[in-house]
Amino acid sequence: MTNDRIVTAAMLAIGDELLSGRTKDKNIGHLADLLTVAGIDLKEVRIVADDEPAIVAAVNALRGTYDYVFTSGGIGPTHDDITADAISRAFGVECVHDPEAMSLLGAMYEKRGMEFTEARRRMARMPNGARHIPNPVSTAPGFIIGNVHVMAGVPQVFQAMLDALLPQLDKGAQVMSRSVVSPFGEGDIGGPLGAVQKAYPGTSIGSYPKFDGKAFSTELVIRARDEALLEAAAAAVQAMIDQIAASRTSV
Repeated sequence: MTNDRIVTAAMLAIGDELLSGRTKDKNIGHLADLLTVAGIDLKEVRIVADDEPAIVAAVNALRGTYDYVFTSGGIGPTHDDITADAISRAFGVECVHDPEAMSLLGAMYEKRGMEFTEARRRMARMPNGARHIPNPVSTAPGFIIGNVHVMAGVPQVFQAMLDALLPQLDKGAQVMSRSVVSPFGEGDIGGPLGAVQKAYPGTSIGSYPKFDGKAFSTELVIRARDEALLEAAAAAVQAMIDQIAASRTSV
């Protein structure tokens, strides 16, 4: 369903390996790309350790602030996969072996001729009453409780779960963007650019400096939900750059 309201989201990436640098996160950028296309504003990202109180605190803070919360990591078979327990605690419900998840995983391991061990059964644990997020890659489902969507940390699985989840989400008005390249560095355009931003409060103007080894330049990206406003702001940014260029050539 598409509407004109602004829909917001946050992401919580969970895992000691992310904070130690052992694992380089690939899920944040992927989520941001897909949410942007869907018209959902990703407003905040947090990374927390495999620490239950920290996960609980972060989930409760984020779910009360944004329309959607997406988590990655910590729903595997090992002792440090504690996300299901933490989410259950955050919502004040019991963490249980979900019957449907147990059936899915049991059938998968039986088909593969592998024992459905207690460790593997851990992947069927989720908050009582949670709904599944399908996992076409490795069967073990993610889950949804309230506005929190819990997914695996393995990028291939995270992406597959997100593909299954996105059609279910409310979507907001899509943010459009225009890029204007400035041959001047941020120090030259900072003041005038601030004036343009102030004149077009319905837009967001990002400034991204570049250096080619000889000189600085800046890519300016204007974002807005209203196309006419976007084009007017982009024209104002271009006029600002032209004015700076003209003042320099007249000296």
